[in-house]
Amino acid sequence: MILNKKVYAASTSENVDALFALPEKVVQFGTGVLLRGLPDYFIDKANKQGLFNGRIVVVKSTDQGGTDAYEIQDGLYTILEKGIENGSSIERTTINASISRVVSAKSAWQDVLACAASKDIQVVISNTTEVGISLVESDATALFPESFPGKLLHFLMERYRVFDGSHESGLVIIPTELISDNGVKLKEIVLKLAQLKGLDSAFIQWVNTANDFCSSLVDCIVPGKLPAAEKTTFEKKAGYSDELAIMSEPYRLWAIETANEKTTSILSFAAADARVILAPSINKYKEIKLRLLNATHSLCCGVAHLSGFVTVRDALKDNTFRSFISSMLLEEIVPLVADGEISLAEANTFALQVIDRFSNQSIEHLWLNISVQYTSKMQMRVVPLVEKYVAQNGKAPKLMSFGFAAFLVFMKSKEVAPQKYMGTYAGVDYEIKDDKAADMSNAWASTSSFVANSIFDKQVFDYIHKINASSVAETLASLVIK
Repeated sequence: MILNKKVYAASTSENVDALFALPEKVVQFGTGVLLRGLPDYFIDKANKQGLFNGRIVVVKSTDQGGTDAYEIQDGLYTILEKGIENGSSIERTTINASISRVVSAKSAWQDVLACAASKDIQVVISNTTEVGISLVESDATALFPESFPGKLLHFLMERYRVFDGSHESGLVIIPTELISDNGVKLKEIVLKLAQLKGLDSAFIQWVNTANDFCSSLVDCIVPGKLPAAEKTTFEKKAGYSDELAIMSEPYRLWAIETANEKTTSILSFAAADARVILAPSINKYKEIKLRLLNATHSLCCGVAHLSGFVTVRDALKDNTFRSFISSMLLEEIVPLVADGEISLAEANTFALQVIDRFSNQSIEHLWLNISVQYTSKMQMRVVPLVEKYVAQNGKAPKLMSFGFAAFLVFMKSKEVAPQKYMGTYAGVDYEIKDDKAADMSNAWASTSSFVANSIFDKQVFDYIHKINASSVAETLASLVIK
């Protein structure tokens, strides 16, 4: 038995006919699991509470993969949430009914443009990967635009034409691509393409003033489809098969930057869940995520890999490593983040959630994947924290210094083929995927002065010798066991 409207109606007390009768209010560019696990989750939740009352038209950028599964399953899919909340394991299953249909931009572009002519459409959401928000100048003259900003410009042109440029026809546009100020950057590219295309000033003014391009921050780990064994177990328990089922962690955050009252009214789904945040500035949430989640990932990456852990969940099962990450987060990083508009209570709460999320045994997150572009991540995420710690305390932080030393040891490598660098530790080889791999390899080959001259100074230099002289696990234990 395949999940579809009939199966769903038989398994729920929800008014399924009413849900399916809701008008299409959202056009979503992207079919990825993050969108289905986060924005679509919130919209479905709001619909079931009678708060938003609108469904989603999903736009596929290519024909790859097709839309058959969505058609067969009437757009329905299951979200299986597994993880830890407040130290306790949880598991929840939800059937999502937010998607009305899926349209291919490549083979059914006119159907996409037809959505622009609908008075019910109010919101555009996107996640086209970080490279999706980029300027492709050829889109200014192309009949069929290649890039997402190019497609969005054509969509807005059609809407402007149909509604004769009325201010009321403007849309709320929310990119969720993982780049800072994504709404601002998307708007800049759309306006640049409009200028390159030679569109008149009235249209450009309409784009600029009638539409609200909202920067947003999303935070949720959505690994994707269920592993084969887990899918079999789930389907046996659920009593139906679901080719679109996805897994996610229970933690979610969607922070949307807007000060527009009309936008707040349109985004009524925010009232369904406190984890959807509408605010004039989302810098606070960006800083919390960058320093407490991302920086911690980076500081732990080298330590974990050199200790022999393959995945995040494996590392968190080790008491010594768990003590390291907990102490570093709560004793060194949290006091630095709790400054200005971020309270100590907020920073502590998020830090404890990070530990819960890292401990999730249902999600397999490889440390080697986290190490990609390691150098730039450390520069952006970690160095500002250490600079602040040194300014406040007059010395380098012990545990962050160890994390930084492990990063440097991890980056010690040799070029084994053109632009391919391999590191070796304890007899195990691993590939380093980093734009700075050559620079780091050359620095190790010539001198260790780059370590001594770092902001961490002698403390990092000493840790490197300890790590090279003994196992990183032994050195880690000596740091955290008091």
